[in-house]
Amino acid sequence: MEQDLDSADVSLSELQLGLMRVLWARGEASTAEVAEALRGERDLAHTTVATLLTRLEKRGLLSSRREGRALLYTPRVSEADVQRSMVGSLVDSLFAGRASALVSHLLDARGVDAKELAALQALLKQRKLEARHD
Repeated sequence: MEQDLDSADVSLSELQLGLMRVLWARGEASTAEVAEALRGERDLAHTTVATLLTRLEKRGLLSSRREGRALLYTPRVSEADVQRSMVGSLVDSLFAGRASALVSHLLDARGVDAKELAALQALLKQRKLEARHD
């Protein structure tokens, strides 16, 4: 079961995001399965993964259930909710709450090709239409 996040409730480190991505992809996984899934990008001790999962559970981002000797973890928040929370915090703290300043920064800092610009224009056009109907 997923819970709603307040706009600034969640800030995760890269490592925590890695663990969450494994759980979002699988739906449910044991500590050993999460450690194994991360082995290609990070070689973490089982105890480190267990500690990180326990901390995420204490924060309300995961739930767990016991199956035999293993704890199985399930995400309680969606990836979209975490993204919304973290990007919202970033926009507030670095761009004074202005989404346009973030977009401008991304366009300047990243090489955006014509295909991606067209996709952005389509998104903006869709948002304009939605705003007119509200």
